[in-house]
Amino acid sequence: MSLAMSREDLMEYLRQIFPQVHRDFVVEALDEESIVMRLVVEDRHLRPGGTVSGPSMFGLADVSVYAMILARKGRQSLAVTTNSSLDFLRKPEGGKDMIAKCRLLKLGRSLAVGDVLIYSEWSDKPAARATMTYSLPPEGSAAAAFG
Repeated sequence: MSLAMSREDLMEYLRQIFPQVHRDFVVEALDEESIVMRLVVEDRHLRPGGTVSGPSMFGLADVSVYAMILARKGRQSLAVTTNSSLDFLRKPEGGKDMIAKCRLLKLGRSLAVGDVLIYSEWSDKPAARATMTYSLPPEGSAAAAFG
């Protein structure tokens, strides 16, 4: 299956729909099978002890799967998270950006499921693993036409 949006189109669309947080996330790489996203870690993403917070890693996983769905389905897709699971595997390195490697396990008519591994920048050991499920609006609905 081909992409409905390029990396540049996707970044611009994320800027439009998430103006409050678009600077936090960068699409590093995108192809038909996967997306690599960066969380630009700042002090507000850290918790006491200098490590990246769980909510920040959750946000990275959530945006990664959402962006992959958009890249495949296009701007008309107003997907919403319906289920998530996040396993913290090791302490992320504070002061380093977080990198998410995401792939879609399923992209159906009504559901999408994505798997995400999250790493501290330059580390080959994942700090977290997430599985996210999204509900997709029916094609032709007002929600599917958003964007």
